[in-house]
Amino acid sequence: MADERITETQGSQPHTTIIERRSGGGGMAIAIVLLIAVLVGGFYLFSRGGAENRRDAAITSAAKSVGHTAEKAGDAISSGGK
Repeated sequence: MADERITETQGSQPHTTIIERRSGGGGMAIAIVLLIAVLVGGFYLFSRGGAENRRDAAITSAAKSVGHTAEKAGDAISSGGK
């Protein structure tokens, strides 16, 4: 934003206009906020993926355990409980 300041002088000196350019830090603040949002979003996505992998591993482990138990039961039934 440019501010215009007019300085008037008495006598024979010419009229002087001074234009000062002031820049706000709004663009930098928006960039920082966006960077933080991207970092938080990335962290959320990566941590969510890890939770899904752990859940899938737990389900697989439970399924294997059930399968092993069923196999033992089948063997016991086949052998007639001997």
